[in-house]
Amino acid sequence: MRIGLAQIKPITGNIEANITLHTQSINTAIANKVDLIIFPELSITGYEPTLAKKLAINKSDQRFDIFQNTSDQNNISIAIGVPSIAEEGITISMLIFQPKLHKTLYSKQNLHKDEFPYFINGDKQIILNINGIKIAPAICYESLQYQHSENANTLGADIYIASVAKSKASIEKATIHYSKTAARYSMPILMVNAIGKNDTFESYGTTSIWNANGNLIGSLDKNTQGLIIYDTIKEKVIEL
Repeated sequence: MRIGLAQIKPITGNIEANITLHTQSINTAIANKVDLIIFPELSITGYEPTLAKKLAINKSDQRFDIFQNTSDQNNISIAIGVPSIAEEGITISMLIFQPKLHKTLYSKQNLHKDEFPYFINGDKQIILNINGIKIAPAICYESLQYQHSENANTLGADIYIASVAKSKASIEKATIHYSKTAARYSMPILMVNAIGKNDTFESYGTTSIWNANGNLIGSLDKNTQGLIIYDTIKEKVIEL
């Protein structure tokens, strides 16, 4: 199996332009035989909590049908970051498209305190089964809480993927945590970050992959859009 992490620079609040940006990364992934591609936190709008209520989407939003069609036609799973409308508020979510399956929504269960004025917590973990490999998605702050990764491990996750929007200082702390967590649970951890300005900080890129021993085996730089691919069979990393 090949997993692609798309390090992009979202255009603030411009969903249509960001759909095009996502499509470009997806096309590169397809050309490189990727089975699953994951984007950063709130990638479809940029990480902008103050704009989230205005930009929040429904799971059935037809603007994203292009991703389901691409998934069906190319046998690729796609996970994009969206602010999503829930009954009691707005969630930070991944909208996940899988070939010939209904869309899945995973919502961040553990918010950072700064996010509480704008979002509500999701209520459950999901595990994606792709090509026989169980993958646990995580979204930014919750991926730094051992309870979240422990629960994913208990649920049988083979790989843990964190979709984030992190500054330089946050990345420096996160890389230490991810390395320790990967080794603790003998579970590869993949982290995809954005680049560019959002909210009150600059996203620091550095999209990275740690193997089951906690060793860093691949990383993109801090300021360039790109795609990094993890081959789970060969345990090999390709940087594009």
